[in-house]
Formats: sequence, C-alpha cells, structure tokens
Amino acid sequence: MILDQIQKPNDIKNIDPADYDALAEEIREFLVNKISKSGGHLGSNLGAVELTMALHLMADLPKDKIIWDVGHQSYTHKLLTGRREGFDKLRKYGGMSGFPKRAESACDAFDTGHSSTSISAGLGLVKARDLRGEDYAVYSVIGDGALTGGMAYEALNNAARLKTNFVVILNDNAMSIAENVGGVSKYLRRIRTMEPYRNFKIDLEDSLLKLPRVGERVLETLKRYKSGFKQLVVPGMFFEDMGITYLGPVDGHDVTAMQKMFTEARKIPKCVIVHVITKKGNGYLPAERHPARFHGAEPFDTQTGLPLVNRKKSNYTDVFSTVMTKLGARDEKVVAITAAMPDGTGLKRFSNMYPDRFFDVGIAEQHAVTFAAGLAAGGLKPIVAVYSSFLQRAYDQILHDVCIQDLPVVFCIDRAGLVGSDGETHQGIFDLSYLLSIPNMSVMAPKNKWELSDMIKFAVNYGRPIAIRYPRGEAYDGLKDYRAAINYGRSEIIYDEEAVVLFALGSMVKTAETVREALRAEGIPCSIVNARFAKPIDTAMLDRLPKKHELLVTMEENVLSGGMGEQVRNYIDENGLDLEVLSIALPDNYVEHGNVELLKRETGIDADTVVEKILRVTGAAGIHEKQA
Repeated sequence: MILDQIQKPNDIKNIDPADYDALAEEIREFLVNKISKSGGHLGSNLGAVELTMALHLMADLPKDKIIWDVGHQSYTHKLLTGRREGFDKLRKYGGMSGFPKRAESACDAFDTGHSSTSISAGLGLVKARDLRGEDYAVYSVIGDGALTGGMAYEALNNAARLKTNFVVILNDNAMSIAENVGGVSKYLRRIRTMEPYRNFKIDLEDSLLKLPRVGERVLETLKRYKSGFKQLVVPGMFFEDMGITYLGPVDGHDVTAMQKMFTEARKIPKCVIVHVITKKGNGYLPAERHPARFHGAEPFDTQTGLPLVNRKKSNYTDVFSTVMTKLGARDEKVVAITAAMPDGTGLKRFSNMYPDRFFDVGIAEQHAVTFAAGLAAGGLKPIVAVYSSFLQRAYDQILHDVCIQDLPVVFCIDRAGLVGSDGETHQGIFDLSYLLSIPNMSVMAPKNKWELSDMIKFAVNYGRPIAIRYPRGEAYDGLKDYRAAINYGRSEIIYDEEAVVLFALGSMVKTAETVREALRAEGIPCSIVNARFAKPIDTAMLDRLPKKHELLVTMEENVLSGGMGEQVRNYIDENGLDLEVLSIALPDNYVEHGNVELLKRETGIDADTVVEKILRVTGAAGIHEKQA
C-alpha cells in the first residue's frame, strides 16, 4: 500500500505524483473502514482528501501552519502526519480526538471545534510571525458553511489590510451540515457555474501565448493586473472589492491543479482566497447520496451505509420535532429558527410543513437570537432550536436583545450535558451557568419525554424569555405516572420520605432513581424532588425540606460553578435553613471525548459515585445511624 509509506509529517512529498490518485483512494478506503467502526465525521473528510494532500505537499510541517475551521475534516491531516495508529481509538476516552488538538501533535496549529474561527486565528498567527521576524506559511481552511458566520467577515475585514502573505482556502462543497442557505451560498454558486468567465480566461491565455515575441510579455502584464481584469469580467467580485485577492475556482479533487494554485497564492504579499470546489462524501456512494446523514455518522455497514444499530426508542430531539409540528398546526404565531441545523435540532418536519414560518439563518447563532427577538417584538412566538455548546456564541444577544427587553423568545437547547465523542468543544455543560446569570431568563429541564412535551407547550405561552435544556440521546420513558401540571417556578415531588432528599434537575432525575434504590438498600430513606426549574428555584419547596430531611443533594449535568446547586446552597445559607447540602455536578473543567456513561463515572456524576459520596456524608453526620 502507498499509505504505508507515510509514517511521519512530510512523507507525502516522497510519493510519486503518478500515485496521488491511488493514495487518495487508499485514504478514503481507510477512513470508511475506521469510521464505520468508531463513528465520526465521514462526509466532510471524504470531501477534503485531495485538498489535504495538496496542502501537505506544499507545506513544511510543523513549521508551516494549517488551521482547520471547525476541524471535523482533519482526519486526512492526522493520517498524513503519522497518526494512523490513533484511529483505532478515535473519539474514545484517552484516544485521538476527532478535531485538531495542539496537545496531540505539533502539526495541529490551533485547537478547533466550532465554526468560522480559522481566519481570525490564522490572521493572529500571521501577525505573530511577522512581529517575531519568523518565516513560515499560514493556511486557514474554511468551508462555505462556516463562511455564513459573521466572525469570518470580521476577520476578512482585518485581513484585507495585510501587506504580507496569508492564504485562506475556501473549501466549497455547497454544504455545512445541511445544504447551505442565503446570499453567500447563491454568490458562490454563481462563481462555481461561471463557465463563460473560466472559458474566456483560458481562451485569452492560449491566444496570447500564440502571438510571436510579445504574447508572453502581454500575458505576464495581464497577470500582474489580474485584479482589475477580474473586475471587468466579473463585476462586483466580492472578495476583490474588500481588497483580498481571489484565485479560483479550482477542482478540489485535482491535487496537481491545487498545488499550482497554492504556489501562486504563496507569492502574493497580501491576503489571498483560493476557492476550491469539493464534493462532500466524495468517493463513497452512500455519503455522496446522503451527505447530511454522514456528517456525524454512527457505526455503519460499509456495504450499505446503514447504521449497525437501528434506534427503536425516540430521542429528545424526536420528541421536540413532534411537539413543534403540532404547535405549528395549532398556533400560526409559532415560528422556528435554526442555525444551519434543521436535521440535528429536529426542525426538518416543521420546515416541510410550515416553510413560511421556518428560518435557517446559516451558521450564525448571534444573528439567530437577535432575529428571534425581532420576531417576538413583532408579535410572533419564536422558538430557537440550538445545541447547548453553540448557543454560547450568542450570550450577548440573549442578554441585550432578548432579556433586557423581556421578549418572549423560547430557547430549546439540545445536547445539554455530556455529549460524548466530540469532546471539549461540544459538551453542553455550561448553559446553566451562563443562563442563570441573566435577569429575566427562566430555565427548565425535563425528567422524561412527556415532561419535555409539557414544558415546550408551557414555554410557548409563557410570554417572557425562557429556555428548556434537554440531553442528547434516547428519551427517558420512566416515571410516566408523574406528570403534574407545569407551574412556573415549582418543582415536583416524586418520592416523599425523609433523611436524604435528592433535588435533581432534568437528566439527573433518572440517576436519582438508581441512587434512591441503593440508599434504601443501605437502610437510608430517600426522597426525590424533580426540580423542573433551575431558575427560578422552588424556594417554597426548599423551605419545607428541613422538616423531614437532614441532607439535601443537588444533582445536575452542568459544571458546579454558577449552576443550580450553587444557587440552592446560597439560598440555604442566606436563610439559615437547617439542612446540609451536597452538590453533585461536573467539575469546573473541560471534559474530553469518550462514551457518555464512562465520562459520567470519570467526572463523578454516575449513580455509584453519587451513592458513595452520600454514604460518606451520612456516615460522618450520623444520619445513617439515626435512621437505623
């Protein structure tokens, strides 16, 4: 195998150019086989194989710097930098990350995991290089999906002032996760299909080269003034108007063509955009046909592309999807907003049924939130569906544009809590901390699938800012008989005993059930209160708990700092309630990638660890002995 010749960075430069196509085929076969077992981002990686090869043929790694926007397309980069063995533990606890990590390799110039950041980071590296008098190339690779994010344009605005080389590679596959939307997508599509422009340029060059003696000199003169030439042929060229040199488009599956383009780009003493056209999922038919499904794939059969495990039970996203379609039918004021995630957030069905009331704004969470605020100010009932970790980008907009004005925007926050294999950048473990700090914001979390349905219906008619957080994965269908009506700021008693009370929020109610059974086996009576609201906390419930209980255990799938447990402890202390508090929460740290259940054990929020902590506290306080 040709791939066997690549053991370390820059080994690709020893490969015969005649073998590039065969190497690309071997890389694709390797990725399909490995990801079919581990799961991971397949479509984006298959589309970027030749692009990565061309970059590695150009770059001297790790001296030169490649920054991958989002970074889920960096598998070939990892393979070409000698990390082939790491794919056996890809995205597993203690194993290789699915994203670039500086701690993993000197060839990973910048940690990424979220969108639209690569140009800003690359520009920073360029300025650092120049200020320190160093000499290396900087390549920022950004997808056309990421180019819908406003941060990319903030960076381009500054990069346009550069008088030193900086290469931005636009990997254009007409996709982010779903199909791209909006003006940027339409603009790039026009460039991709501008055959008259490309043909005219080629014909002109051929004709000039045929002129005796003067043809080559005229062509070189034209190339020096190609910016003006483009403006004549393609009026209003967006990037050129900004002051950024535009090259392309070039076939992103032609290594030699890209090498030539990158060589030209490196000669220009300013910011250069190289427009590369690729196909998401290229080389593997199921991924080509279903690019969204293979964006983040679960383990699958390589022959059919079908998942190895057929999910029978609904997940929380499915529940949200069903409730949204019903709400859309009942109330014409209900509108839905997503940031390039109609499938992932469960809004695809709503978009099909009510296209005029569905808005995909692209990868632009800040815009999504302020847009929703405008919809609310106009008398509608906007629901913003977003992943927990992605909502972090819009904190300022939530605070200023929604909550200061007390506008009725509903935030349905998917993937709240530990999400697993995508790691630090995707764990939804901070949303309680940043949302609870905002005045006028209320926050709920459901214990099971029925409560999620009830909470969404409550939130739509609440009339003020409110958020509902729910986890990734299978929706809990236990405690079906406990379905008290949702009352603002009120919790729900599940089991009412004495001694120890578990005050659990959302996904941790299920864990609390297991903890309660274990404590009862130890002879310790235990109550469970379903908190329901992280804000406002049910203070009336807290006031009555000391009458029957000596230990209050708060349980949440969020970091400790700023979370629900901290709010509860503060209330207990400030009001002098005779109740010891044990806070069960995630450590104030970033949580790496791995299986969710394993991560719960490692971070101390699994049932067994919670029981151990409670037994230590109850033993020290004599609660166990008193009850016995």
